[in-house]
Amino acid sequence: MIEYPQHSQLSDEYIIGKIADFLAEDLPEGDKTTEGIITESVTISAEFQAEEELVFAGEEIIPHCCGENCQTTLNHNDGDILSIGDVIGVVMGSGREILSRERVMLNLIQRLCGIATFTRKYAEMANPFNVKILDTRKTTPGLRLFEKYAVAIGGGFNHRLNLSDGILIKDNHIIAAGSVTKAIESVRKAGAGLPLEIEVDNTNQIREALKTNVDGFLLDNMNPQTIKESVSLIRASENGNDIFIEASGGITLENIRPYLETGIDAISIGALTHQAVSKDIRLNFVT
Repeated sequence: MIEYPQHSQLSDEYIIGKIADFLAEDLPEGDKTTEGIITESVTISAEFQAEEELVFAGEEIIPHCCGENCQTTLNHNDGDILSIGDVIGVVMGSGREILSRERVMLNLIQRLCGIATFTRKYAEMANPFNVKILDTRKTTPGLRLFEKYAVAIGGGFNHRLNLSDGILIKDNHIIAAGSVTKAIESVRKAGAGLPLEIEVDNTNQIREALKTNVDGFLLDNMNPQTIKESVSLIRASENGNDIFIEASGGITLENIRPYLETGIDAISIGALTHQAVSKDIRLNFVT
């Protein structure tokens, strides 16, 4: 089976570095409005409040958002389901720093909570069938690790983080190489020694690839009946039960049920990250 590292935790160094980049974009020469109104000596307390039901993702991130002169207390953990009005946490400290960093902080946390919430809906449907919900590389440039973290918090699983993590031969690779066999042989000669998965859209490609001992198949844009037939073909081959099988292409919350009953190991869904809607979270000054 193909398994990639899961990103349910992020390092402090990574978070701090990324937030510094975001703040440099939003505050290149300071917050002129806030600095003109709020003096350096003003301290405040503010609450993060959920304005709609959501799955919380940001426990490790929020404490790094407001700077060293602020203290953050969280009331919830990653993966908790929050209701309207729930207070996620409280931040106390420099009024200037909190207000100047508010938008960057909320933009990020709202997006991650949206991804975690959307992923949870898929995971709850797939779990009874022992099917994993996988993310893809269809992520926002610069936010990939954050977004994959949100998928993991929501109950999904991370596919390869980047093009260096594993080999996934797709249709254009096959066309460029000349055939399924030539694509597989070429990449093996390159000596990467990584898990090798191939994207296929018909059973002839599966039969050809099975002769080369691939580690996994991505069944792309197949209907549930064709997937069932493909799974039977793969499982019947030598070491077929050890081959990882995922499906992708046009699978939504509305049509997922038949795919869950086909015997696949996983479904990869780009929509987890590129169609998730940010959740409504507010930062309210209380003192």
